[in-house]
Amino acid sequence: MDKHSRIFVAGHNGLVGSAIVRLLQSQGYSSIILRTSKELDLRNQVDVQKFFLAEKPDYVFLAAAKVGGILANSTYKAEFIYDNLLISANVIDASYRSGVKKLLNLGSSCIYPKLAPQPMKEEFLLTGLLEPTNEAYAIAKIAAIKLCRYYNEQYGTNYISLMPTNLYGPGDNFNLESSHVLPALIRKFHLAKLAMNGRLNEVESDIRKRAVGFGLDLSLMSVNEILSKLGILKDRIILWGTGAPFREFLYIDDLAEAALHLMQRYDAAAIGELLNVGMGKDLKIKELAVLVQQEVEVEGEIEFDSSKPDGTPRKFLDISKLKSFGWIPTTSLKDGIRKTYDWYLKN
Repeated sequence: MDKHSRIFVAGHNGLVGSAIVRLLQSQGYSSIILRTSKELDLRNQVDVQKFFLAEKPDYVFLAAAKVGGILANSTYKAEFIYDNLLISANVIDASYRSGVKKLLNLGSSCIYPKLAPQPMKEEFLLTGLLEPTNEAYAIAKIAAIKLCRYYNEQYGTNYISLMPTNLYGPGDNFNLESSHVLPALIRKFHLAKLAMNGRLNEVESDIRKRAVGFGLDLSLMSVNEILSKLGILKDRIILWGTGAPFREFLYIDDLAEAALHLMQRYDAAAIGELLNVGMGKDLKIKELAVLVQQEVEVEGEIEFDSSKPDGTPRKFLDISKLKSFGWIPTTSLKDGIRKTYDWYLKN
């Protein structure tokens, strides 16, 4: 890649894509190709083929996907598998047909079996049953990995697949119905802080600015009723699950740096079928909740609702292969949470 290469970032408005664009711009790449979902529906094969043949990108970052937390994955299974299969298939095939030099496909750690040995190595793919709550999404992501591998084998393409752990940071989704755990905790504790300090007008403003999901509507319910439905009470905050599962979290700008590092320096022949990208350490959800509570600076007891699902007991990636390629993360979880909360307050 040189500074004048034509680079298409698919999904540039999302958490991952926006971080990659920020990094590329900061390093002086001058020909970044961007399209919103309204301008180009990546599920439409004909439109995607036309776009690639017209724009002729040299490099592609495939960061576009339909994503969400446990509830969204469980509720919209058909959409999650259909949309993600079409997006990856169309972009990967169009890249081949238009002569793209290199493609980087971004997946997810949910591709690994629910009960995989920990930490999870790349070779554990397809060695056991998937976690049911995100099986649809995982199958689509596994299909994308295999597409890249088989296009490399049959057509001699240079497509690499990165499997990041749980990501968070500026630009995240804070809708409590569809977000992942860390941004959901930040939003929930922030609303609790406002409510416990009697700042209900600011709670109302926050809810109007960013919908909370679950069909909760200020035109139909009072602020206090919505807070109660969200598990935000006068003296405590109720969170989903038991708090016992372990999770690993990687700050989004670190992921962008890893992606660019590998795109610039390593080909598919060196990386193999897929490569884990993670933090190298994990913690329990209940420990994460305490960290977020401290950063948001809100009092109140944390209570867990064990009637709600936990998901996979542990998802901890082995990143020894990544380290051998000369990259390690630099943002601590505490610093990352602080930066993400600061972004939330300003945006």
